[in-house]
Amino acid sequence: MRVLVPYATLDPKSRLSSALTAGERREFALAMLCDVVEALRTLGHDPEPLVTEPLDVGRDVDSGQSLPAAVEDAEDVLGPLTQVVDERPLSAAVNAALDDTDAAEQAVVMADLALATPTALRRLFGVGGDVVIAPGRGGGTNAVVVRDPDFSVDYHGASYRDHRRIAEQRGLSVGVLDSMRLATDVDEPSDLAEVLLHGDGRARAWLVDAGFEIADAGDGRIGVERA
Repeated sequence: MRVLVPYATLDPKSRLSSALTAGERREFALAMLCDVVEALRTLGHDPEPLVTEPLDVGRDVDSGQSLPAAVEDAEDVLGPLTQVVDERPLSAAVNAALDDTDAAEQAVVMADLALATPTALRRLFGVGGDVVIAPGRGGGTNAVVVRDPDFSVDYHGASYRDHRRIAEQRGLSVGVLDSMRLATDVDEPSDLAEVLLHGDGRARAWLVDAGFEIADAGDGRIGVERA
């Protein structure tokens, strides 16, 4: 199975800008990407990052400082991978990559699934159907398996609903995986609490090293605070 991992090389995770500097966002995004790549490799896959420009882990992250411990070996993890470079918006780039192969089975797994584990991904790949979707919270699509070349993605808006509609229009069967770990993508500062609570990889280690911890957000809910 060919596995694509879309990753925004320039200014990743912009919606975390209220909690992290630009350099910190790049470090944290790298940590999540490494977590996803290592989970896929555990299952025997060689994922291909789909990037907006060539990924250069050695580039300065924050005012010339060296990479933190959580991602200091990111070059070793990501360097051997085949990168697919496409500066177009996500849907166009993914569809072009899906079309540019004769692979019978392909998957697209987002790079910000900090809670993804080999077990969760194995469950995803084991679901039957011409198209298999792991929906995200809020109606998005966090991972998809494509087994029919007639399917195309559309990540704009409520993409889970749209992907089911596209499959139905083309007569394709759809499998759905309900997975807390694959449903949790990290976009907003409030999502960081989920990584601290349930993560055990590089992303969580990066947050802990950066001084983040669970805090009481009131009304019986939790949030994060930074020392």
